[in-house]
Amino acid sequence: MADELKVVAAGGRVVSVDALRGFDMFWIIGGDELLPRLDDVFHHPVTGVIKEQLVHVTWEGFRFEDLIFPLFLFIIGLVMPYSISRRLERGEGRGLVMRHIVIRGLVLILLGLIYNGLLDFDFEKMRWVGVLQRIGLCYLIAGVIVMYTGWRGQAAFCVAFLVMYWAVMTFVPVPEFGAGVMTAEGCLSSYVDQLVIPGSLYYGFGDNEGALSTFPAVSTVLLGVLAGHWLRREKSGYLKAAGLAAAGLVCLAAGYAWSMQFPIIKNVWTSTFVLVAGGWSLLLLAAFYLVIDIWGFKRWAFFFIVIGMNPITIYMAQRIVNFEEISHFLFSGAIGLAPLAWQALLLMAAVLLIKWLFLLFLHRRRVFLRV
Repeated sequence: MADELKVVAAGGRVVSVDALRGFDMFWIIGGDELLPRLDDVFHHPVTGVIKEQLVHVTWEGFRFEDLIFPLFLFIIGLVMPYSISRRLERGEGRGLVMRHIVIRGLVLILLGLIYNGLLDFDFEKMRWVGVLQRIGLCYLIAGVIVMYTGWRGQAAFCVAFLVMYWAVMTFVPVPEFGAGVMTAEGCLSSYVDQLVIPGSLYYGFGDNEGALSTFPAVSTVLLGVLAGHWLRREKSGYLKAAGLAAAGLVCLAAGYAWSMQFPIIKNVWTSTFVLVAGGWSLLLLAAFYLVIDIWGFKRWAFFFIVIGMNPITIYMAQRIVNFEEISHFLFSGAIGLAPLAWQALLLMAAVLLIKWLFLLFLHRRRVFLRV
């Protein structure tokens, strides 16, 4: 999907988008395992906070680790106004563009099924939903909305999905539990997942990428779409960054205020979770855009850009290639000379290094997985 990963504005490439995607993927490919190990070495209050933030909350609440997946969905939405407009401007008809969106979404879903073990043919134990499946579904639904509505319609769909999800989760009763119960066992999302999703469910009672929660997840993508429209406008860079930051603060305030009635829960992707994750995504985008595209500090971002240009490649490669074994083969001798407390940290750093060098090899040769 390399053509979708290159965002070009009138004044040149918006490098911050590639860097932000790479920053997000850094945690997915091992950053969230590397940094917590700093606490095993240093035992400092700061490293303790880092370790705590890189673990998902069990149910209700929000930590940095909970931002990683919605940030990726947000970025998918962010590039849509660029990629779809560029295709239409090249003379491709709406039907052809829509066909492209459908094929891409279905391929992502298929890759997700393969990632989860489709080729093992153990369908009863297989987890049928997952990260790539959610990305594919959200891309499909959001793509249709973007194709046939303007930014006002997209904003309306975004709000409507959040409000409707809150309404059904709050007022539709679950057998034996009643309405508005927001526990893993008793919430409507878990109940629907048990009814409609075969195979295994991620948290037993339901799934993190479940059926009902797909709709608020589409709102996460649409928040990115709206941010993409804002970046494409002919305004000063500082005004764009300020607008993104202001929108982020509004989302955070709305999400935390609403959470007093509708809790922030990633596992069922509550509407408040969408707003809080969206708020932080907007603030991160504003910061990256300000530093990289306005102030021009780009060299530091190369590390993340290399990762961000091939996200699906490295995600699938982790399932196929044993990077840990390669790193152990290459570096176990040298790492064994280090103090014992440092060895787990160094081994994880070596795994990340191998993954990054693999992506750098692809980047230098302009090899990108197109979906």
